Amino acid sequence: MGKFNREIPYNDLPLLPPKTDVETKEILRKTISAGRALAQLNGTLLNLPNPTLFLDTIYLQEAKASSEVENIITTNDELYKSLVADRKVENSATKEVLRYKEALWLGLEQLKKKPFITTNLCISIVKCIKQNTASIRVTPGTTLSNTHGEVFYTPPSDEKVIRERLANLEKFVNKKERIDPLIKMALMHYQFEAIHPFSDGNGRTGRILLLLYLKLSGLLDTPAIYLSEYIIKNKADYYKCLRGVTEKNDWESYILYMLDMIEETSKNGLIRLNKITTTIDKTANEIKAKLPKLYSKALVEILFRLPYTKRQYLIDASIGNPKTVGNYLQTLEESGFLKSVKVGKEKLYLNQRLLKILEEQHSSGNQSGTSYIPGI
Repeated sequence: MGKFNREIPYNDLPLLPPKTDVETKEILRKTISAGRALAQLNGTLLNLPNPTLFLDTIYLQEAKASSEVENIITTNDELYKSLVADRKVENSATKEVLRYKEALWLGLEQLKKKPFITTNLCISIVKCIKQNTASIRVTPGTTLSNTHGEVFYTPPSDEKVIRERLANLEKFVNKKERIDPLIKMALMHYQFEAIHPFSDGNGRTGRILLLLYLKLSGLLDTPAIYLSEYIIKNKADYYKCLRGVTEKNDWESYILYMLDMIEETSKNGLIRLNKITTTIDKTANEIKAKLPKLYSKALVEILFRLPYTKRQYLIDASIGNPKTVGNYLQTLEESGFLKSVKVGKEKLYLNQRLLKILEEQHSSGNQSGTSYIPGI
């Protein structure tokens, strides 16, 4: 293999597994602590009375953060309103985030039918993200540049080479290996980003694959984790570590970064989850005490499924007829549990307690930006 040249297509990208030691003492030590944190989060999720209750919220938060890595910015408020309201979504960034969430759900559904990570699965995901007929890159000339226009990486450019590398990646991910699954996940992520198989959407597809792999490997039964939040806060290090593998074969720094991402994100996820469950219990008890005739477990769950709710959600849950649920929501607002907001002609109800928890920042990463263009 020739020396890496950032301006020449990296058709010599080495196959997986790497020939270097990816299980150094430091990596193995970090794998233990990351695995422990992830197992704790998994156990807490499995012990929830309704483990699927927060999925919409969690996947939307991950979609928002992953899109932010690509400089696609929307607010939580705009995002949740758009999901619940009947009006057409006009904000292009919000549309992109909602498509990411849709692509994640699509990936999870496809894993149920066929429990393998494949090239076709990647293509389905990117098509959903981009809402087009995207497939493997066939046009030469793709380069990744920084904000000054300097090329820092040229991915493989021949479709045959790209498909060969993807086939190798597919085989590596789905084959039983003696490598720890968390280390394997890190290797998979680098390789996908380095192959850069699509014209656009590689970063977001690669981050969805991380969540799908956690599910596939049994590390997280419900992949309810905001990995992209960590990447945003440590963005410069993320791209530096990816480039370190490409340019210096420095797998250790990169793998440690990915393991730290798993550990920190798991710990933060646990904090957030405990805050939400505590708030649910507190709210349920308050409603029971103040409005006993109105209280039901199903009602409280609807109020915490997403920050915004509306009459139709209560009707769909058989809580009452349109008039009854309208009165319920009005009473909950008068008692300070909800706040109504008009979106077009429609009235939505905001659970401010839930939104506040979702907007809290827990981890303290490197906040500095990066001059690298996302993609590898």
